[in-house]
Amino acid sequence: MGSEPVGFESLYRETFGRITAYAARRCHSPQDAADVVAETFAIAWRRMGEVPEGEQALLWLYGVARKVLANHYRVEVRRQALSVEFDAEMADLYQAAPDSGVELTAIAQIFRALPDTDRELLSLVAWEELDRQQIATVLGMSRNAVRIRLHRARRRFARALAEADVHFTSASRLASAKGQL
Repeated sequence: MGSEPVGFESLYRETFGRITAYAARRCHSPQDAADVVAETFAIAWRRMGEVPEGEQALLWLYGVARKVLANHYRVEVRRQALSVEFDAEMADLYQAAPDSGVELTAIAQIFRALPDTDRELLSLVAWEELDRQQIATVLGMSRNAVRIRLHRARRRFARALAEADVHFTSASRLASAKGQL
């Protein structure tokens, strides 16, 4: 066990540049490439006993990076599909007359600009159709805390929509498809 950190440090120094270049050529952003490299070396650290010696170590790391990239692509495709699905649901929630000029892309951008906690709450309502008690269970908080935070999230979302001159009626207020919460 004492030689594992030394072996890993040596492996990292010798292969980092090539694994980084491999990931950078296959990712759409430097951040994605950095994530792939980090995950590749995290796996190498956990499986140090399985890493072959010499030149084979680099080839093994390429194989690991390839699998990490495949997972990354799967996650990205799923995220994009959910984003498209959410945009469609937002369109349904804020159905506007054809002449109203509501920009669905503006709604999606405003939603993505909300704090993570607001997006999570609103998504649990709109996508998952959870009620307050179910959301409380998922988030590990009281039903009353969910009620308050959901009210504030809706208010911030409505305010951001109003500031962007996106108008909606109270009937189109963000609610689950099953009814008001």
